[in-house]
Amino acid sequence: MSPAALHAWLMTERPQSRRQAALGRAYGAWRTFARNRLALAGLLIVLALVVVAALAPWLERYSPFEGDLRTTRLLPPSAAHWFGTDDQGRDILSRVVHGSRITLFVVVLVAVLAAPIGLVVGTVAGYAGGWVDAALMRITDIFLAFPRLILALAFVAALGPGIENAVLAIAITSWPPYARIARAETLTIAQADYIAAVRLVGASPWRIVLRHIMPLCLSSVIVRVTLDMAGIILTAAGLGFLGLGAQPPMPEWGAMIANGRQYVLDQWWVAAAPGAAIFTVSLAFNLLGDGLRDALDPKAQR
Repeated sequence: MSPAALHAWLMTERPQSRRQAALGRAYGAWRTFARNRLALAGLLIVLALVVVAALAPWLERYSPFEGDLRTTRLLPPSAAHWFGTDDQGRDILSRVVHGSRITLFVVVLVAVLAAPIGLVVGTVAGYAGGWVDAALMRITDIFLAFPRLILALAFVAALGPGIENAVLAIAITSWPPYARIARAETLTIAQADYIAAVRLVGASPWRIVLRHIMPLCLSSVIVRVTLDMAGIILTAAGLGFLGLGAQPPMPEWGAMIANGRQYVLDQWWVAAAPGAAIFTVSLAFNLLGDGLRDALDPKAQR
């Protein structure tokens, strides 16, 4: 099939099968996304983060955990150490590269834990209504009443410092916005004629929620998760900065900034490199989220 014929097949307004319709929607979303150059730049940076995290053991020129205090302590950026070295003589570039694995681990695990919880709570509350809706939304309001970082600090203080506990604390504090979005979508979808038809043929409430409402709420939740990635990264870095996230000698970016704050005036590169990494990755996720919001909007013109 020629490119022109494939394009016409995908963009037809009368698909002949569910597969053709699904591929056509995906193709139209990609065309909308690809027109946003900033979103493409964000996607490329995120893909670069994934590649760097996957290839970190082969990209590191020096050990990210060990250094030489006598010969390589606090060296400025040079051909031998592109980002300089820290107060323990460790190569900062190697630590930033290895720290990308920790950042990606936090981001993926928080998204996997928090998004399904918010999606289930929101769809169940919106479809059930009544006291179930009131109870679930009041619990959501309690979590939303506290700033995310403060609430995460409270949970980490109770659970103890460590990267696993930090991930759990961030996930516990991240699900309420997803529940709000899913509930708002569900209230609209539940009034649609096709939901009434499914109900008339005898489908149970759980089947309606799981098979017919959740898939329609998924795109909005995905967009919100992508936009929240920057906040998740900053929260994880904040916990690391305070010594409640990844523990030494793990090269977590927030902990690296905390380690370099006492040298920020004279040896600025110690804190600047991880700070630049946090800024770049956070900006990339925001750009990617903006592009996905435009691409997945059902009202957008293809």
